[in-house]
Amino acid sequence: MENSNYYAHPSAIIDDGCHIGDGTKIWHFTHIMTDCSIGKNCNLGQNVVISPGVVLGNNVKVQNNVSIYTGVVCDDDVFLGPSMVFTNVINPRSAVIRRDQYMQTHVGKGASIGANATIVCGHDIGEFAFIGAGAVVTKKVPAYALVIGNPARQTGWMSEYGHKLRFDDQGKATCPESGDEYELKAGVVNKISSK
Repeated sequence: MENSNYYAHPSAIIDDGCHIGDGTKIWHFTHIMTDCSIGKNCNLGQNVVISPGVVLGNNVKVQNNVSIYTGVVCDDDVFLGPSMVFTNVINPRSAVIRRDQYMQTHVGKGASIGANATIVCGHDIGEFAFIGAGAVVTKKVPAYALVIGNPARQTGWMSEYGHKLRFDDQGKATCPESGDEYELKAGVVNKISSK
C-alpha cells in the first residue's frame, strides 16, 4: 500500500496493493480488498466492503453497510447511501463460478444513490443522477435523472444541489438553492449557467 495521510480505524482491514488518498477516513469493520483505488477526502462508513479493483474518486461518501463489488467505478463526489449495494454478475449461482463474467458499472460525478437501493450490474448512472431509497436500477440512468421504485423508473430531473427541477414551456429550470439554470432539450438535461 502506498503511503498517504488518511485515517483508518483499528478494526478496518486494508489489503495489500491499495491506494488511499490523503484525508480519507475509513471507519469500523470496513474491508478494502486488494488493488482498490480510493481518492482523496473520501469517507467510508462502518461495515463497508470494497472488492478487488474498485475505483472511487475524490470526496466519495460511502455510508454504513455498503457493498461495492469488482467492476464498479465511482467518479468524484458520489454519495452511496446506507445499505445500498452493487452487483457484478447478472445471473449468480452458488455452484457456478462466474468470476470471468463480472460486468462493469460506472457512477458519474456527483450522483447520489439512496439507502437500500440496488444497482444491477452493467447499468451506468449518469452525472448528478439521483437514485431514490430502495430503488432497483435495471437500466442505464441519464445524467440529472431522478429515478425511484422497483424496477426504478424516471420521475423527473434533479439539480446538482439535489432539488427537483421544474421545467417551463421553453425547457428551462432554475435550482431553488443554487440559482443555477438548466435546459431540457430532446430528453437531455444540461446546466447552462451557474450563479
